[in-house]
Amino acid sequence: MEATSLVERGRERVGHVNKVSYVRRVIAKKKKQLYRRLRRPELSVSKTLQQLFDSCREVFKGPGTVPSPQDVQRLRHILNNMKPEDVGLSRDLQFFKSGNKVKEKQRVTYTTVYKCNNFSLCIFFIPEGGVIPLHNHPDMTVFSKLLLGLMHIKSYDWVVHEASDDNLLQPQSQLRLAKLKADKVFTSSCDTSVLYPTTGGNIHEFTAITPCAVLDVIGPPYSKEDGRDCSYYRDHPYASFPNERIIGEAKEENDSYAWLEEIEMPENSEMDGIEYLGPTPF
Repeated sequence: MEATSLVERGRERVGHVNKVSYVRRVIAKKKKQLYRRLRRPELSVSKTLQQLFDSCREVFKGPGTVPSPQDVQRLRHILNNMKPEDVGLSRDLQFFKSGNKVKEKQRVTYTTVYKCNNFSLCIFFIPEGGVIPLHNHPDMTVFSKLLLGLMHIKSYDWVVHEASDDNLLQPQSQLRLAKLKADKVFTSSCDTSVLYPTTGGNIHEFTAITPCAVLDVIGPPYSKEDGRDCSYYRDHPYASFPNERIIGEAKEENDSYAWLEEIEMPENSEMDGIEYLGPTPF
């Protein structure tokens, strides 16, 4: 009887040891699988993304500064060579290992790759027919690179006249005169567009003809506390509110000018933020 009990206890002990050993093997296997996933090629930082990040840290000096022409060309060159894969995007606008199916979302979606006081790297996903309404970038320099899709961009700059700014306002509604800088369709093969604090199309609107992904490099980023809040506008044809006090080319080239009316944030300007799951260069 005692011998039988000892044998049974021995079997239980062996069984327990085998179970523990099995659990340990399973855990070790899972760890190896996780490690392999973390070491997959698509998670490694591309040379281009690392170069972009390092250059941004050198180029953007903080609020009140504008990159030099040489630095602008430097960043444009890097961005022109950016591919969707550099930021973890596949051709169907879906992050690898992510359940976020951006193309199925009806609203514009964005993710922040990196942000600091001097600059930010953001990706905007715009569904087919989606719009980022006409808005400005106060005191900012912005590089926009379309990574995927077909997108229409319209942009304006304020008209600055040596005379009083009153000449550039429509008296009844306080519309302000702006000059059209761009009104065309961009593809991913197009060069990176650049806007500056007062030139280059600082006020712009994006409309996705097909699902789009656009990478924005913004320096410095929006900051309501620092006076860099976003304003929204509605554009009106110049001929809709003719102003006889405006002289010169504005009267001769009506199609190149428009009246911009500042409005409250449109409902369709609301965006959904998602976590960035692509490779990080920092």
